[in-house]
Amino acid sequence: MRIAFLTAPEGVEQVELTEPWKAAEQAGHEPVLVSTQSGEIQAFNHLDKADTFPVQEVVGDTSADSFDGLVLPGGVANPDFLRMDDKAVAFVRDFFEQGRPVAAICHAPWTLVEADVVRGRVLTSWPSLQTDLRNAGATWVDEQVKVCDHGSNKLVTSRKPDDLKAFCETFLEVFAAERA
Repeated sequence: MRIAFLTAPEGVEQVELTEPWKAAEQAGHEPVLVSTQSGEIQAFNHLDKADTFPVQEVVGDTSADSFDGLVLPGGVANPDFLRMDDKAVAFVRDFFEQGRPVAAICHAPWTLVEADVVRGRVLTSWPSLQTDLRNAGATWVDEQVKVCDHGSNKLVTSRKPDDLKAFCETFLEVFAAERA
């Protein structure tokens, strides 16, 4: 599978990018780093700068139909930057419209709220997002990983870095089942 990992040019929580990326690679899939600008993205370990990673594709130059699924890593700033970019929001919305699976962890559901794709869905996130998600029409649950199939696609969500093992295992299972 070819899996898009969408991040803003800065602010992504590094472990929420690298752990799912490694899991996808180890399962034999092709992760692709997509961002709103070409060049490199700056990852963070919470509020401290971490490593940089090369952007492989830019949202304005690619589309959901080029991928089998989408992973949205968190970080507080990352989804906030993404939801302010119309092309990034449209890219995310396109996965839902095409019925392709999406996985989001921690603060990443903020981008889903902006794309208006959470209404009627059940999901989890970092706890501070629960009011935003409920106001956008979602049902928020406090679970390690949640798979929602009440919509056009499968949506996998997790709360935080401590949930990464379950998040990675689950999104890979869901994405593979959707492709079969």
